[in-house]
Amino acid sequence: MNNKKIMVDGLTVMKIEVSEEAISRLYLYLDELIKWNRKINLVAKAPVELIIETHFLDSLTLLPLLTACPPPGLLDIGSGAGFPGLPLKIVRPDLEVTLVEPRQKRVSFLKHIIRTLKLKGIKVSDERVEKGNNINGQDNFPLITSRAFNSISQFLALTAGLSAPQGRVICMKGPKAPEEIKEWQHNTPDSPYRLTEIIEAPLPFSKQTRNLVIFSHN
Repeated sequence: MNNKKIMVDGLTVMKIEVSEEAISRLYLYLDELIKWNRKINLVAKAPVELIIETHFLDSLTLLPLLTACPPPGLLDIGSGAGFPGLPLKIVRPDLEVTLVEPRQKRVSFLKHIIRTLKLKGIKVSDERVEKGNNINGQDNFPLITSRAFNSISQFLALTAGLSAPQGRVICMKGPKAPEEIKEWQHNTPDSPYRLTEIIEAPLPFSKQTRNLVIFSHN
């Protein structure tokens, strides 16, 4: 099956409407990812349909939650090959995005994609996120997310100083989400975050469920 059709079919199942320009950019991004992946390890080697679902379409499960995201916009920590921040930027060009990725080969890839797709309002930072740090001089992000952290507790601890008052943090999790939430509740009863919602987002082909665990910064 044509890779572009796989992308379109997945979006249709997910009931996500995007422009033709966005589809073309997502397809070009996929093409460049596959090329670069032969030289550097950006994502695990897999059939293209699986890469589309587990990276591109998975990232877009966040799309319905981006209704209001004022500057400085979305902070994507541990972005790797650009997920979820780059697909979200492609589909929502008005969204300001900061991608944080400390590994230089991946930074080179991200900057290449941004240039190739002529994206504006998106930055790449190679800073490491530590308690008390800001990112590119910013520490007031209304929305923070990541697919890179195994521990909700660790991620919330690291992002506390970067989140705006009433800002949201969305942890993209698989089936272990309830365990991680219990661990966070047990270990950090004085957390500056409160759990507000858990949204189950099934992926279109495998039907695996992505749990979007949403926190609000007090």
